[in-house]
Amino acid sequence: MILLASPSATYLGHCLQMPLQIRRNFLRTSEISAVDRRNRWQTLDCFQIRTRDNHLKCGARRKPETATVDVGDDRLRRIARYLLWTAEAVYILWLFLLPFAPGDPVWAISSETVNSLLGLSLNFFFVLPLANSVGIHFLEAPVLHPMAEGLFNFVIAWTLMFAPLLYTDRKRDRYRFSLDLLWGLMMFLTNTFLIPYMALRLNDADPVDKPSKRSRLGEAMTKGAPIVGLTGATVCLISALWSLYGRGDGGFGGLMDRWQYLIGYLGSERLAYAFVWDICLYTIFQPWLIGENLQNVKKSKIELVSYLRFVPVFGLLAYLLFLNLENEAN
Repeated sequence: MILLASPSATYLGHCLQMPLQIRRNFLRTSEISAVDRRNRWQTLDCFQIRTRDNHLKCGARRKPETATVDVGDDRLRRIARYLLWTAEAVYILWLFLLPFAPGDPVWAISSETVNSLLGLSLNFFFVLPLANSVGIHFLEAPVLHPMAEGLFNFVIAWTLMFAPLLYTDRKRDRYRFSLDLLWGLMMFLTNTFLIPYMALRLNDADPVDKPSKRSRLGEAMTKGAPIVGLTGATVCLISALWSLYGRGDGGFGGLMDRWQYLIGYLGSERLAYAFVWDICLYTIFQPWLIGENLQNVKKSKIELVSYLRFVPVFGLLAYLLFLNLENEAN
């Protein structure tokens, strides 16, 4: 005899043959599935199945990623501040006070070094040498080695280009002192003042403080950022060419002779030795500052500036040329 049974009857028969506890669990699971299929209002949201009749919550928990990132970021900032203040102490002690670096310390500076510094200052941006070369002799330019003149003007021109970058830095308000004074000291004295700025800008932001307005110098540097960038980059390029080919009739020799002079100059003159330190610091600080201020750049040029920021001088030129001046109208 062949018995025909419906699916419902077969299902009921299996259920009756199960032990009581297993039967209850099986029926509960089937009931949930049936409810899920019938309930068109069911949603899945944040590990929770919602129906009209019940809520099934998942006990899994997510790790608090935000807190971990904040703690790690704060730790990195503390380490960076420590390294920067250490670099500042080393800069002052090694380059200014201790007698171990090449040349004379500040407290024992020679008259020859002072005269060299005055001569380099008079040849600022090659104004006098170039004017004399075209027959303008309102003031005679001191005749110095072109390698020394090129190195001096290269660093000064790069410092000039840093002005708009500092005035558009989003963290500049964490530096409680005058940016005008800071840049002036960098430009006409020494680069040692930039290191504390880099450390202080890593302090925690005060949520109560409002963004401060720029000074007149800051406004001029910001609005004229493309001109400042082109001027500085042009002087840097002229400085490199002047070092290699300038004063060709002055008896300073060819490329090898000038290279030998540069090696001896760096090994005997504290001012030149300090310029090398400044170039190294600028090479680090330029991509650092630009990378944290890419939102100031025109959107179509952000990727380009992001790559070029690692190129000394010309990465900063790209930032200044593509600065979004409309957003900087502060």
